[in-house]
Amino acid sequence: MRIDAAQFPFVWIQMAAPGKDPNVSPFTEFEALLARQEVFVLLSDESTMHGEHEHSPEEMKQITRWMKAHKSELRAFVKASIHIEPNKVKRLAAKTFAIVYEKFWGYPLMMASSKKDALATAQKLLSEE
Repeated sequence: MRIDAAQFPFVWIQMAAPGKDPNVSPFTEFEALLARQEVFVLLSDESTMHGEHEHSPEEMKQITRWMKAHKSELRAFVKASIHIEPNKVKRLAAKTFAIVYEKFWGYPLMMASSKKDALATAQKLLSEE
């Protein structure tokens, strides 16, 4: 997973890409974002919804343990995860998954049809602070 926080509070995430430093866990990078104690929005233009990026059972255990340990920070500082999906059918299909996603991660999963729409939504969420 690659995390790009150069445009913080807009944080771009690529699930299928390797991290910048293979010796640093993506969890460590994510913890550094949470440690800033500032709200931010995750953005992705990958089409990795609906199981295209499968995790092994051991990876899922690690993710679940990490998420539980950081649940309060995730809820406090991550306003949403916004995925850019130009295909209307896929955006609509993601609505069901979004319910499960929010219950697990503690912040909403939103879909946008374009980068412009995603950034506008992100800006709106951040201005509500």
